[in-house]
Amino acid sequence: MRKLWLVGLFVLLSASMSLAQMKLVSQWNCDKASAAQVVGDFTHSSCTAVKGEVGGIKETKGMDAAMAETTGDNATGHGLFISTAENGDKIHYTYTSTAMMRGGEFQSGTNKWSIVGGTGKFASLRGEGTCNGKGNADGTAVWDCTGSYKLK
Repeated sequence: MRKLWLVGLFVLLSASMSLAQMKLVSQWNCDKASAAQVVGDFTHSSCTAVKGEVGGIKETKGMDAAMAETTGDNATGHGLFISTAENGDKIHYTYTSTAMMRGGEFQSGTNKWSIVGGTGKFASLRGEGTCNGKGNADGTAVWDCTGSYKLK
């Protein structure tokens, strides 16, 4: 009976650990969207991961596609960010954002993101969090992100 109880406890602990929330802390350096990448309120840019990993695998690069509505110096929008990990698998993020602009250039912003899946190891990945962004004089931006995820 004691062995059965220990096996049951082990199974419960293993199951709870597999569903445990893991912390995500990342930083992204994003290029300025070129004129060829901006169509109306739609933008597309490339990013490079400075730090961050999911499930023990480093994220390396990302592609962002966003729609935004700008009124004066304020912009609100939503988008899709797809990151590529070291092993080639992809992570799919969706987000909503707000930004402060000056002369059409990004100054600062925040976003709320959700991980909605991915490919390979990340197919069942789910998570959520926020990012804070700061624009640089050359039009590039740095985004610091935190959140949590579940990798089933």
